[in-house]
Amino acid sequence: MPKLKTNKATAKRFAKTKNGKIIKRKAGQDHFNSRESGKTTRNKRRDITFSKVFDKTFNIALPNS
Repeated sequence: MPKLKTNKATAKRFAKTKNGKIIKRKAGQDHFNSRESGKTTRNKRRDITFSKVFDKTFNIALPNS
């Protein structure tokens, strides 16, 4: 059986923690942030954690993680 290829776009955007959680950065942090409220700006500093439902899709895209 041939090796499975890693989806590079997924590898750049998502990461798996030591505990097996899947995280990604919150979108929209690049520019136009001055017009947003302080609450929105603070919330953008946090990473997003995905539910376990996403695990199967993630493991197909990133077989070696």
